[in-house]
Amino acid sequence: MTGIDARDTELKKELDATLQARRELGEEYESALVDSFLAKIDQRIDGAVERRVRRQVAEQQMVTARGSRAPKSTDSWGERFGFSVVSLVLAIPLSGIGAGISGLPGLLVAWGGIVGVNVVQTVRLHPGLFSRRRENRPGSQDSDWED
Repeated sequence: MTGIDARDTELKKELDATLQARRELGEEYESALVDSFLAKIDQRIDGAVERRVRRQVAEQQMVTARGSRAPKSTDSWGERFGFSVVSLVLAIPLSGIGAGISGLPGLLVAWGGIVGVNVVQTVRLHPGLFSRRRENRPGSQDSDWED
């Protein structure tokens, strides 16, 4: 049994115990029992989040110590594809609402927002995309080569 399965089994046992206690104690203790069970779930979530944050901080410290770029788990083809699909799907009702309320200016504002969100997403995934300097190449005007 893995760690996740053991925690799920433990949580199921706690839920069963809470339900059994509710049957034995009656409805007047129901809110207290539910609150207690939710507090246990909250503690479990807090612990998981804390572990995840500690792991990410440790990974970031390792990357900083090594002086390299952190591998981005969000820089995946699936996320980019999903973002583009969601963007296009949401563009349809936003276009209709914008055009229906304000005509062409509303449509332009809606599409300006859609383009803006996609530009921000692109810059987030590719930070140096719009800030690259022209490279000095032999034969170019910015070349270090003297005539």
